[in-house]
Amino acid sequence: MNRRLLSLITLLITSSFLWSTLVSAKSVKTDHVEAELVTPLESIQPGQTFEVALRLKMQKEWHVYWENPGDAGLPPEIEWKLPDGFKVGEIKWPYPHRISVEGVTNYGFGGEIFLISEVTAPETLNEDPVEIKATANWLVCKDICIPESVDLSLTLPVRAETPSINPKWQEAFAHTRTLLPLELKDWQVEAAKTDSFVIFQITPPEWFDAELTDVEFFCRQEMVVNHNAKQYLTKNGNQYHLKVRLDEYAEEIPEKISGVLVSSVGWRGPGSEKALNVDTPLKSSFSETTVSQSAPTPGVAAGQILLMFLSAFLGGMILNLMPCVLPVLSLKILGFVKQANESHTSPWVHGLVFTLGVLISFWALAGVLLILRAGGEQLGWGFQLQSPPFLIALSLLMFLMGLNMFGVFEIGESLTGVGASQQNKGGFAGSFFSGILATIVATPCTAPFMGAALGFALVQPAWISIMVFTALGLGMAFPYVVLTSSPALLKYVPKPGRWMESLKQFMGFLLMATVVWLVWTLGHQTGINTVSVLLIGLLTAGLGVWVWGRWSEEDGIPLIIARTVAILALMGGILFSFSGTKFAEAPVEAAPLEATSQHGVVWEPFSPERVAELKAAGTPYFIDFTAKWCLSCQVNKKVALHSAKVEKKFAELGVVTLEADWTSRDPVIGEEIAKFGRNSVPVYVFSTGKPGEAPVLLPEILTPEIILKELKRLEL
Repeated sequence: MNRRLLSLITLLITSSFLWSTLVSAKSVKTDHVEAELVTPLESIQPGQTFEVALRLKMQKEWHVYWENPGDAGLPPEIEWKLPDGFKVGEIKWPYPHRISVEGVTNYGFGGEIFLISEVTAPETLNEDPVEIKATANWLVCKDICIPESVDLSLTLPVRAETPSINPKWQEAFAHTRTLLPLELKDWQVEAAKTDSFVIFQITPPEWFDAELTDVEFFCRQEMVVNHNAKQYLTKNGNQYHLKVRLDEYAEEIPEKISGVLVSSVGWRGPGSEKALNVDTPLKSSFSETTVSQSAPTPGVAAGQILLMFLSAFLGGMILNLMPCVLPVLSLKILGFVKQANESHTSPWVHGLVFTLGVLISFWALAGVLLILRAGGEQLGWGFQLQSPPFLIALSLLMFLMGLNMFGVFEIGESLTGVGASQQNKGGFAGSFFSGILATIVATPCTAPFMGAALGFALVQPAWISIMVFTALGLGMAFPYVVLTSSPALLKYVPKPGRWMESLKQFMGFLLMATVVWLVWTLGHQTGINTVSVLLIGLLTAGLGVWVWGRWSEEDGIPLIIARTVAILALMGGILFSFSGTKFAEAPVEAAPLEATSQHGVVWEPFSPERVAELKAAGTPYFIDFTAKWCLSCQVNKKVALHSAKVEKKFAELGVVTLEADWTSRDPVIGEEIAKFGRNSVPVYVFSTGKPGEAPVLLPEILTPEIILKELKRLEL
């Protein structure tokens, strides 16, 4: 028994010794990385092609880079020193992860990675072990970046028989192979370019029955795409379109684009490999299909552009009926009444000047949007109302205008052109400013036809975007141009009288109501402290203009004192109002409502993860993309979304309701809105949860009947 035990121990020791002499690779540790050459085989054969990997294991929070490192960095490099007759291929790169730090976006890896290369042995080899050597260089980064270099070696036995698998590295190599980009010919990927974007048109094979919910492109070529910009995925029929912004500093765009498309779904079905190789010509247009308005393409049809212009024009006209625009434009109508009864200037000239003010405002708004979006910002119509300083400025303006309407003070020329003087200069200034003001107060509202047109505009070349905004402005100004240019219509305008002063004061109350709404919106963004400071500032500014108006008839020293006090109070109130932003608290987040009505409907906070859960479970859902500053949104909630019959139907059919609150800037919500070809709120999305049925967009203006009609699809 003891002899058998001694023999077994001797055998184990001998086997271990033989193993250590036949397959050996020493790892090298630097300050932040452990590196070694590894293979999944226990031996090699003459003429065999086998895998060797550079294994890099980084310390926590440290990373190395992909073959295209992104905005900065250097990829790992391997300088091979092979025995005679051996050949080695290029590194097979796993797909990377996005690493963003302070506006700089890189592509790389953390944790442990295996960079595999294929090595081919010569046809004739003796049985002596072979040694593969390499010098590996990399840049490893955390808060700082450190270049490192090590010499590595791997000794492999040579055997005539088929090599067995090395269990130590078998699983690691198998996992790494799942991270390599697939070459799937049944997936069709085309690429086309515009002035600012490359659009990927992705057509799945017939057997693919899953839904791509997220796709990201990693470009192998440097200085081709903007690594920091958001990428947007939309669906048109059975095709997907991924919009990637080009690098604005690129000197030349290549004829072919190469990279990796990554989706969490998997390109061979859920749970499969997530990376798909792309190496395709960069065309000027797609070959067969045209992308819908939600995913604009190069070579977009002239008919579609014309349709969007018409939609923008109609949307601009309807915008005049929105609650945010009506108070200011009602005051402008008073100006037309006065102009219709005066012969100093033709009213149509004032209409044209008003139009010019509207157009310049829309052009300025379009320019700011295009510039910010070019920098990667996800912004849309009404974006400025997500800014507390803008809300404060607009609150001050509306408050002072309201006091002016009440007659608290006069400044010769009313801000809206109502009290225009007999001089053309003053009247034109009033008309021009009315156009600007009308545009400013219009941004919280989205009229029918506007959503699709604006979503189309901001993903097209700049000249198309400007033209769509021009059509929107012309539509908004069109009714007033018609009214002022038609003497026949002006005859029906009532004669001036005391009713004008009464209407003017009534409109003052509407302006004060607007102030209440703006302050309420500010409170949701910044909290009670900022609101309190603003209210004190409004009170002080109001005191200033009251002093100005109360002692405006004085002469000499009293007038100088009154004007000095008025200006100091006004400027002090304005400056104090803006100082409240430093007391801002974290934005007030939307919380789920515990049964908004007796019907038990709960509006959950929106998240992409929650939507993915509902899709996977086949559960119907309704998303309300909204904002506190969006008046159209608030009206739709009251009239339709929270109506008894709609809530009953939601509860009866088990529809999960989600609210995406865009009151403050939220890039996640902005990105989701862009997926539906929109860049403004409201946006309403309904999904039946049934396989193969894509979510549908509802109109910007809702009625209970519109929602109930869509819900009937669940009963079919």
